[in-house]
Amino acid sequence: MVQALGARMAKQLLKHTPNIAAKPLAIVPFALKAKIIASLLRQMLQQQMDDGELAFLQQRTVAVTVTDLKLAFVVQYDGDWLVTPRMPGQAADVSFSAASQELLLIAASKEDPDTLFFQRRLVIEGDTELGLEVKNLLLQLELDALPLPVRLSVTALAASLMHLQCSAEYQPH
Repeated sequence: MVQALGARMAKQLLKHTPNIAAKPLAIVPFALKAKIIASLLRQMLQQQMDDGELAFLQQRTVAVTVTDLKLAFVVQYDGDWLVTPRMPGQAADVSFSAASQELLLIAASKEDPDTLFFQRRLVIEGDTELGLEVKNLLLQLELDALPLPVRLSVTALAASLMHLQCSAEYQPH
């Protein structure tokens, strides 16, 4: 009985938390979101930037949509990162789309993007070769490159998410 109640609560948390988080995120000016995203990209990919490994991204656009948070942006790299809002119908060379939970698990290296892609929980559209290069670049990223508070937050959120997912899967006999 208690486990069944816990499973129902976990399902409700998984369902409603992104909607709750989307509301305050919507009032944050996009310029601030863009500055944070660009800063995180710089920190996480500094070694690749220094080594000239990001040439494949020059003159290319990568769109990212976090479906449940209603966050859509375009990333471009030309020696530095430019993050702009994605306009409806705006073309991109490749686009990635997923719910925040899936993206969090990818960021924390708790879930493989290929698995999510084949489960249709991660959508990749556009230039397949560029999409594979971006995906492989993401797989190389180390959480250690992030500032400690961000790294700890990502790790803790991913662990909590995985715990909730396991709890929500509980089926009483």
